[in-house]
Amino acid sequence: MSSATEETIQQASNSPGAPVANESAPENPLQKKADELGARGNEFFKEQNYEKAIELYTEAIEVCPNERFYANRSFAHFRTEAYGYALADADQAIALKNSYTKAYYRRAAAMMALGRFKKALADLEFVAKRCPSSKDAQDKYSECKKMVNKIAFEKAIAVEHQEKTVAKMCRDLEFVSIEDDYNGPKLEDGKVTLEFMKSLLDWYKNQNKLHKNFAYKILCDMETLLTTQPSLVEITVPDEEKFTVCGDIHGQFYDLLNIFEINGLPSPTNPYLFNGDFVDRGSFSVECIFTLFGFKLLYPNHFFLSRGNHESFNMNQLYGFTGEVVSKYSQNMADMFTLVYNWLPLCHLINKKVLVMHGGLFSRDNVSLDELRKIDRNRQPPEEGLMCELLWSDPHPLNGRVPSKRGVGIQFGPDVTEAFLKHNNLDYIIRSHEVKANGYEVDHNGKCITVFSAPNYCDQMKNLGAFITLKGNDLTPKFTTYQEVPHPSVRPMAYASPLSLMA
Repeated sequence: MSSATEETIQQASNSPGAPVANESAPENPLQKKADELGARGNEFFKEQNYEKAIELYTEAIEVCPNERFYANRSFAHFRTEAYGYALADADQAIALKNSYTKAYYRRAAAMMALGRFKKALADLEFVAKRCPSSKDAQDKYSECKKMVNKIAFEKAIAVEHQEKTVAKMCRDLEFVSIEDDYNGPKLEDGKVTLEFMKSLLDWYKNQNKLHKNFAYKILCDMETLLTTQPSLVEITVPDEEKFTVCGDIHGQFYDLLNIFEINGLPSPTNPYLFNGDFVDRGSFSVECIFTLFGFKLLYPNHFFLSRGNHESFNMNQLYGFTGEVVSKYSQNMADMFTLVYNWLPLCHLINKKVLVMHGGLFSRDNVSLDELRKIDRNRQPPEEGLMCELLWSDPHPLNGRVPSKRGVGIQFGPDVTEAFLKHNNLDYIIRSHEVKANGYEVDHNGKCITVFSAPNYCDQMKNLGAFITLKGNDLTPKFTTYQEVPHPSVRPMAYASPLSLMA
């Protein structure tokens, strides 16, 4: 946000951009101590040490509650993707001062991140009215209004969409002839081959684009394949064979190539499971998804894909995948991806002992594997229920369940994990969904493992990436970590909606 915008909204009741410093001289010693803590929090925020900033804002609130500290902590929570906490703090700031413009902006940002565009629009309208000379405020309000109208239109034609398939959409397309000067990878008799995949990886590495005829064919074939699969896919790993589980990739294609460099290309003797969030944020999501879809078509019984919370319409609109597909291909293709993602399996069961899902466990006890098998997944993720929780939930260290820091799903403790495993005769779960400094984390007495495969996430988190390998005879997880590799100078979120950059 520009300094001019900062000043304009500051005058309206503090800027919705950067954390706000002290507004006036402290009136008492407690206020002075709180302001000092808040100022230290701002310094850590500027250094992108958001956890430490949150800690200091929390201390400031405990000493002397103030809407500024809640709004600043909301901003820090937003940056760690704890959108539920960000929303709660913005609400608290507004409760303390209902004219506090910055808090409405913060709340709108959290609402947007959760896909609650209509509620965000009301807050952005408030900000726009309070800041009529702020171009940023007016633009964000306009963009959000467009998004709300677009979603309303999508709902209005939902019945038509339910009848659509990628295959039908492809039949309606006019395929152009392959240009003479196109020397990129080509499907052989309409099929993906190993030679095609090797050529595709090299082609993408050199920043080229797959011809749209082949891209459309891959999408069509993926839909056909995925519709034959259940919501819970069972995988058998023979005793001495290796199996690899990867977490979030988030459009970091060159790091995906590095995984294959370290661990080998997928094959019938080197099977993989990629556990959701293939796209968004990173600006090479198209390259990632066609690579993953290509290997799935080549090795349907040895290459597996789980749906993540970012394989959804709202997330793709906001965090860049839709914009990237439209930029590199067309809106028609972006619509096709939405339909294909609806068919991605929700979880995988390895040797009947290890359950793998993107998010986590559930808001009620005694959920069975049979219930997971019966989930009707051909839809956009709902805001509650088993499908939602598989995609959104997170572990936490204390027993029991608490509301999610994200605002969707739940947080579940070690007792919840233990009970679920016992009820279903499982050894442990693997999930992804969260950035981890070492690329992985083992929680809940070794029974809940997180793996995250996008190193230096968004070019700023400085985390390692990791993948897990295990063998069928003992299923003991082994962790391989790696750093990011260089990529072309296209920044993360280059194709994202301006609304995703609100904070």
